[in-house]
Amino acid sequence: MSLADRIRADLGEALRAKDLGRANTLRMLISAFKNAEIEKRSPLTEEDRLGQVQKALKMRREAIEGALKAGRADLQQQEEAEAALLSAYLPAQMSDAELALLVAAAIQEAGAKGPADMGKVMKLLMPRIAGKADGAKASQAVKKGLTPG
Repeated sequence: MSLADRIRADLGEALRAKDLGRANTLRMLISAFKNAEIEKRSPLTEEDRLGQVQKALKMRREAIEGALKAGRADLQQQEEAEAALLSAYLPAQMSDAELALLVAAAIQEAGAKGPADMGKVMKLLMPRIAGKADGAKASQAVKKGLTPG
């Protein structure tokens, strides 16, 4: 079952259970898929859909931070619930050790010598970690791997 099919099935369950918060989050995700498909002007791949889920999850994490700063516990709880729901659609996340191994391999493959070669390494690394690790976390690992010390 594809990710889109799974989300549609879960939306149906949420509607039958009258779980409006979950249903609205899933509708937002389906809408993001459709908008990305229109923007891309071709059908989305599973990797594209995972990217959209990650993008939505990142937005929720930023909203949680904003709610914390504003002292809005109600918004924080709502965003945390949506983030937990979205996280369930992502594959299991890589451990730091697994990420470090992939970073080391990408650095070696790119022939990177220092921080100036970060773009080359990230270009090789990102397709390998799609959906399995956060881009910011990967970027930090690459910086650490490229910095002499």
